[in-house]
Amino acid sequence: MKKIVLFVSFCFCLGSLFAQDADKLRDEGDAAIKVKNYEEALSKYSEYLKLTDYQDEARIFNAGFSADQAKKYDEAVRFFDMSIKKGYKAENAYAGKAKALRDLNKSEEFSATVEEGLKAFPANANLEKMQYGYFMKLAQAKQKSGDATEAEKLFNEVLKVSNKTYQGNALYSLGILYYNKGAKVLQAATAAAATDPDKYAAEKSKASVDFKKAKEYLEQAKTIGNANAQKSLDAVNEVLK
Repeated sequence: MKKIVLFVSFCFCLGSLFAQDADKLRDEGDAAIKVKNYEEALSKYSEYLKLTDYQDEARIFNAGFSADQAKKYDEAVRFFDMSIKKGYKAENAYAGKAKALRDLNKSEEFSATVEEGLKAFPANANLEKMQYGYFMKLAQAKQKSGDATEAEKLFNEVLKVSNKTYQGNALYSLGILYYNKGAKVLQAATAAAATDPDKYAAEKSKASVDFKKAKEYLEQAKTIGNANAQKSLDAVNEVLK
């Protein structure tokens, strides 16, 4: 019987030491995050959460924030995802996870996270702003490089948001994309106007398809209040006469 009592006492002693170690790590993490020592905070929180089986929702979120600030984006994604699943500060956790995925340049996962976040928290300003900024930048780069197909796909990602200004800018950009595409075809065909009328007519018809598409996008942009749409729409209408 004495041996059993000693064993039980020993177990209680270990449990007490375990709790003290966990509390110490938690407090050290809290102290580190207060002075913006994010790498230290992440390290302490990570150890603490392992010991406590990831039960502390507040420290899970803090670990995600610390990881993001320390540019440990994979860890940020992991902890913010836990926070989302636990329902703790989920709106902010979606924004944090999306930001980390953006910084990892994981476009598909980023977009999926934003979409999921907006379903849970419609019109969240942070999520919509990230979606807009990220995909507009990528689309403009593709447009500049001459990849109109990929640019169109990326501009359409912006149209998933509810912000009318963002939508208007994307629609305007799509209108300009198709206007430039048609203008390029028409410009290349100009030389054939005198020498090969049939070829010129075929190319002009091809360009008209792009101009009409441009008109559709610009009219949509105008409808939701884009200030630049009308001037470009006038130019398209002139070409289509």
